[in-house]
Amino acid sequence: MEQRRWGDKAYYSLDYYFRSIYGEKIYKLALHAGCTCPVRDGSIDTRGCIFCSEGGSGEFATPVPLLPDGSPDITAQLDHSLSRIADKFGGRYSIAYLQPYSNTYGDPERLKEIYLRLLSDERIIGLSIATRPDCLPPEILKVLSEVKDCFPEKALWIELGFQTMHPDSYRYIRRGYDNSVFEEAVNSLHGLGIPVVVHIILGLPGESSSQIYSTIEYLNTFPIFGIKLQLLHVLEGTDLAADYNARCFEVMTREEYVNLLIGALERLSPEIVVHRLTGDGPKNILIAPLWSSDKKRVLNELHAEMDRRGSYQGRLYSPPEGFNTL
Repeated sequence: MEQRRWGDKAYYSLDYYFRSIYGEKIYKLALHAGCTCPVRDGSIDTRGCIFCSEGGSGEFATPVPLLPDGSPDITAQLDHSLSRIADKFGGRYSIAYLQPYSNTYGDPERLKEIYLRLLSDERIIGLSIATRPDCLPPEILKVLSEVKDCFPEKALWIELGFQTMHPDSYRYIRRGYDNSVFEEAVNSLHGLGIPVVVHIILGLPGESSSQIYSTIEYLNTFPIFGIKLQLLHVLEGTDLAADYNARCFEVMTREEYVNLLIGALERLSPEIVVHRLTGDGPKNILIAPLWSSDKKRVLNELHAEMDRRGSYQGRLYSPPEGFNTL
């Protein structure tokens, strides 16, 4: 069978999606909305997910200037990020990305003001909001629907941290909700016409390749717009680091990861946009695997191996009978 391609890649990359829609490369600007998380503020736990750094997985977000009331200055962050992109890449348009912690977790009116401020900038063609499935109560869904209606010509995505479908794994990482919460969130957002991007982690301690592939196949049954395939990496100051240092588990080699990644892509629906294929934790706090800091090499090896095998996204995909709905 001939290898399927999306531009120069054997998978449906976010860059290909952007170029097909906007005709040029689009950059995502990581910004900080000043939110927290129910696994940190005591609502569920105070320790955070086992793999999450003190920065709430947002170390690459723009430095956070503060307003007089102590809240993050989202306008200053946006201006700083846009000027940096323009100087370095010459890009005209960007996606604003609220990355650290859970960015639908807070006062709905304050969050609505932030969302509208970002989307009102003519240089921003969309907003991607990272959050948790259990942080989408009716009042937040109402805000998201209103914001979408205010800017129908712009993208509005919700990124959900899911990581795995397997109970032993999601209890270990302290995810704090079961799969039914995720299912309800996806279907609620789909009902509002808001695309969903799902984050999963490849290489969680104790998970086999077949379990990882079953998570992919599970996600194929939902109306998912995009996916982030995240390599498990161990960061300083996390409880995962304590387990790693105690030799409770081992991280994958680069070769093992590339092989696992190909298996996941081959089972993934070819209609789902791939937003990420590896992890790139900050080098100053990365413990393992150290090879993950060379993201370009990982991707080059992935592309070469997919071409060598004639592999492509969806090669082993079996269409489900219909989408899961509650």
